[in-house]
Amino acid sequence: MSASDDRLRETPPGATDCHCHIFGPAARFPYAEPRSYTPEDETLEDYLALLDRLGLDRGVIVQPSAYDRDNACTLDALRRAPDQLRGVAVVGAEATADTLRAMHRDGIRGLRANEYRRDGAAAYHGGVRLAEIEPFFPVMAELGWHLQLWIDARHLPDLEPRLAKVPVPIVVDHMGRLHHSHGTHDPGFQALVRGVGTGRYMAKLSGTYRLGAVKPDYLDAKPFHDALVAANPDALVWGTDWPHPRPDGGRPDAARLLRVFLDWTTDPVLRRKILTDTPARLYDFPAV
Repeated sequence: MSASDDRLRETPPGATDCHCHIFGPAARFPYAEPRSYTPEDETLEDYLALLDRLGLDRGVIVQPSAYDRDNACTLDALRRAPDQLRGVAVVGAEATADTLRAMHRDGIRGLRANEYRRDGAAAYHGGVRLAEIEPFFPVMAELGWHLQLWIDARHLPDLEPRLAKVPVPIVVDHMGRLHHSHGTHDPGFQALVRGVGTGRYMAKLSGTYRLGAVKPDYLDAKPFHDALVAANPDALVWGTDWPHPRPDGGRPDAARLLRVFLDWTTDPVLRRKILTDTPARLYDFPAV
């Protein structure tokens, strides 16, 4: 049996990649100006082929910062594969409640807030801060959406008083995206663990390399993964982060990232929760 066949056997029905991006074709979907990076074309067709190769049935497209608030590329992909895909959009004050309702019909199920900062400044061009999304909370709750939060977990405690007022699920990107050298006892990561434990927060078991862990085994990220699984496996999803825009230390292999998740999550009940059941609820996929 090949490694690919083995992966296919180990992923449960309805397995979902809950974090990817679609780029291009740039001739049809030009990138924002300014932007922090210029990706190569990584199209819907490329992504659907990846899902098939990994033995995954579904995917969630997250609007990338290279497109800022122009969601056209993401929405086009959702319209072309409505049974397999859902999405998370980026909008701000330019949008209306009707904008969100139209996006819902196309498969959007959440909005992404960018609170990721370095030295007090935005780490990436593009994106919308929490303050611009707050007026949309009533319609997000009406639609059954969630708030996706892009943040370094070290800054989470400062934001918690505002997050306590958010009336929809809060999904934190990439295990909190702090460097592994800060350790799992970091107060911000512990705030994330407590929130996941109570179900107040959800987290994506994605971006192991974004914690500064290195291939092939990314072992420095494993304590963060393990702490979140121990806190509450019902509040977790997993994602490839394909095609890994602007990674530190080179582009990882999505198949290897899946292999690492499976090696770290050997219980088939936990795998099904994280890969299938919780994504189905969060992103409004049919139950399997």
